[in-house]
Amino acid sequence: MPHAPTAHAQIDWDDQGRPYSRHYDDVYFSRNEGTLETRYVFIEGNRLEQRFAALAADACLVIGETGFGTGMNFFCAWQAFDAHAQPGARLHFVSVEKYPLNHADLARAAQLWPELAAYWQPLLAQYVAVHEGFQQFSLDGGRVTLTLLIGDALEQLPHLDAQVDAWFLDGFAPAKNPDMWTPALFAQLARLSGPGTTLGTFTTTGWVRRGLVEAGFAMKKVPGLGKKWEVMHGHFTGEARRDGAPWYARPPAPAQSVRQALVIGAGLAGSATASSLARRGWQVTVLERHAEAAQEASGNPQGVLYLKLSAHGTALSQMILAGFGYTRRWLQQLQRGHDWDACGVLQLAFDEGEAKRQDKLAAAFDASLLYPLSREQAEQAAGVALANGGLFYPEGGWVHPPALCQAQLQQPGIRLQTHSEVLSLQRADGLWQAWAGERLLASAPVLVLANAAEVQRLQASASLPLKRIRGQITRLPATPDSRALRTVVCADGYVAPPRGGEHTLGASFDFNSDDLAPTTAEHQSNLGLLHDISADLVQRLHAEALQPETLQGRAAFRCTSPDYLPIVGPLAEREAFEQVYAVLRKDARQVPDIPCPWLEGLYINSGHGSRGLITAPLSGELIAAWVCGEPLPVPRSVAEACHPNRFVLRGVIRGGR
Repeated sequence: MPHAPTAHAQIDWDDQGRPYSRHYDDVYFSRNEGTLETRYVFIEGNRLEQRFAALAADACLVIGETGFGTGMNFFCAWQAFDAHAQPGARLHFVSVEKYPLNHADLARAAQLWPELAAYWQPLLAQYVAVHEGFQQFSLDGGRVTLTLLIGDALEQLPHLDAQVDAWFLDGFAPAKNPDMWTPALFAQLARLSGPGTTLGTFTTTGWVRRGLVEAGFAMKKVPGLGKKWEVMHGHFTGEARRDGAPWYARPPAPAQSVRQALVIGAGLAGSATASSLARRGWQVTVLERHAEAAQEASGNPQGVLYLKLSAHGTALSQMILAGFGYTRRWLQQLQRGHDWDACGVLQLAFDEGEAKRQDKLAAAFDASLLYPLSREQAEQAAGVALANGGLFYPEGGWVHPPALCQAQLQQPGIRLQTHSEVLSLQRADGLWQAWAGERLLASAPVLVLANAAEVQRLQASASLPLKRIRGQITRLPATPDSRALRTVVCADGYVAPPRGGEHTLGASFDFNSDDLAPTTAEHQSNLGLLHDISADLVQRLHAEALQPETLQGRAAFRCTSPDYLPIVGPLAEREAFEQVYAVLRKDARQVPDIPCPWLEGLYINSGHGSRGLITAPLSGELIAAWVCGEPLPVPRSVAEACHPNRFVLRGVIRGGR
């Protein structure tokens, strides 16, 4: 899936303040009926009020939509859900949009529906970093999830892993937008549907109706509303389809109906996982070996929200783009200036190779995500003198990781159990038991290992190829002159504007040391990184006069995988996997129709390396989607690229263990 710059909607406004698409030469919604048409065609047409009322307390209804537009259909669906569903039920709304509205236009359109303000105001508060690909929003304390697929419907929907309960087949009229209303689109709707999936659409165009029928939908015309004589409702008559290899399939739901989970580790990955499950009504016990949360790699005073992207649309790049948006939306809830700051991130073009790489990125992505700066422009943005220009990420910045962990762990339903080092696991009576020697710490049907490289100490996950890389940061006292630094600046290392009275400078990479005591040598090395970033800043910080042996800092282990993708998802039993899929040693193209031998209820969230601020929060959502059977928050190919089973699969194909 190659990257294409996100193009925002080009909108004109009529004399009554209603939006009109310049690209499609069409209105976003009926000039007269507006929300009445939405409620009639989509809410009533899919019998949503009755279905919301019938939802069990732990159930989730999934709505799929083509054409998010101004969000009106979403706001109306949320309002109906809010009015009719019982408190524990959930709504997951998935919508594809080729040309998303920018924040100002979305806010202007939303003003047309003051009666829906309780629904559009929370979205506007989070409507940042909406770039191409999958972008997930958590609303109403997690009771409502919105997943926007930004891009062409026929490019995005094939990557969606979900089973949709009701379709809003919307978008600009077939005559205005014929590229969307195609058999290929209808085939995707069918792929994502199951028995009982319903569909509503405002169009009755003959070739649309015939295409839907051919795809497996029983369609009928019904009287329309206002000037619209007829609209169409329908339902899917085929069977649910599940494509793909069994080792990447969804595991069966836990046999135990009780929604309780254990999470091992209270760093970024563990806190995010606990939060995502708790927002879905789970009772979560987080086991942490230290006296409080965020004591290891997640405990640095400042981490950088920096996007190490590829212009070629790699799985890692897609994960970073989706994760960056999700984290930025989470941060909106924290105290800006103390817990985080969207001050921007400047990546210096420090040599010819980096300059060429930045040129490719600037051509591949929208300027709202990143754009190049000359040296003079970079100095103006950073507030200090620099040797080079570079690439500026205006939505990036720094975060105090412990604050993010604490905010996530404060979600109702989470119990943090400290001084609880898990030394072994046992499975008994459908429960995972976490033991510290002879002491049972806790048990639950679902267990998530989010304790970085320590997962290798536990037998079930001992074979995962994680490696630890020691990193040390240096804390530099701010001076009146150094406070001129306005943005994070990166070269081989990074320096951040001050949080309180200190700048954070780092970070070293040491593949060999297991000692976490900060060293003078690495403080000296970090000061060398500062020289490479800005000689002016060296002077402003009086860094030449600093004694490295007196500097404060901390060291921690980054945990990373051989392919630098995180390890997120359910895990199979290794030896059984090797036996069941041994045929792959002879022919790697085989896809045996044999269920995967899952370690029932066991999941991994680890291997985030230096990108944990960007990938760990979204990975918590990915774990929750695996556990709860919800739409995955990333493209299916990305979920597979991050899947724990990828390593044992590669080993079987290569013929080794």
